[in-house]
Amino acid sequence: MERRFVQCDVFTALPTRGNGLAVVIDAEGMSDEQMQGFAAWTNLAETTFLLPPEDATADYKVRIFTPAREMPFAGHPTLGSCAAWLRTGGTPATQGVVRQECGVGIVEIDISGSVPAFVAPPTTIEALPADALQSIVTALNIDPGRILRTARLNNGPVWQVLELSSADEVLAVDSAKVRWPTFKAIGLMGAHRPGDECDYEVRLLAPSSGMSEDPITGSLNSAIACWMQRNGRLQSDLIISQGTCIGRLGRIFIRPTPGNADRILIGGETQVLIEGTLHL
Repeated sequence: MERRFVQCDVFTALPTRGNGLAVVIDAEGMSDEQMQGFAAWTNLAETTFLLPPEDATADYKVRIFTPAREMPFAGHPTLGSCAAWLRTGGTPATQGVVRQECGVGIVEIDISGSVPAFVAPPTTIEALPADALQSIVTALNIDPGRILRTARLNNGPVWQVLELSSADEVLAVDSAKVRWPTFKAIGLMGAHRPGDECDYEVRLLAPSSGMSEDPITGSLNSAIACWMQRNGRLQSDLIISQGTCIGRLGRIFIRPTPGNADRILIGGETQVLIEGTLHL
């Protein structure tokens, strides 16, 4: 069966320097096995499949697969799927807002600003268990004295996050020392120097895609933004850099909403690289 297909690059201004995403536009009738099989074949961090919405308030429904499993929510697939849906003729019911149905419910995507941005879904914030922290610190040879904060964050995916004392400390960590599934979703963040282009450097090690490091991770950055908001540390717009160690030029734009602590926008550019037809 012929199905429309888009491949794009998310969270970057330069094609091939972001996080690649394959989007099957007309996924009605595909089985779970077909979706998972195609996602494994693309070998991208995620592949998405667009379907008619089941929720009447949504513009479309998306299912998100890594090469190994289905995800309830992910950031770069949210922005990339929205861009592909709009590119292939999708029109939102409400001007300036696309409502995407996915495993965590309805995610709003604001398309009225300079870059598209999704509203960060609710995030559960818990202490990172001591044994999990110790295993990460030991495996990555991190000096405990360079750790400022830690947390276990859940916004669909679950993240084990360590904030280190600087972006340089984050960039110095060897990602080859941890792999999924022995280790799962280790997020690192550290502040850049004042005056630098970006405010923080973020890395995701041991992602469920099986890579040693994820290029750019919108859902992790979304969870981090909610954590910072909860701690009273998200006072202004932020620019996050990710993917530096693997040759990517990822940029995530975080924008809090004054007077509404529950509305944090996570934005980035999407570049469409390929449009065509699949025979699946």
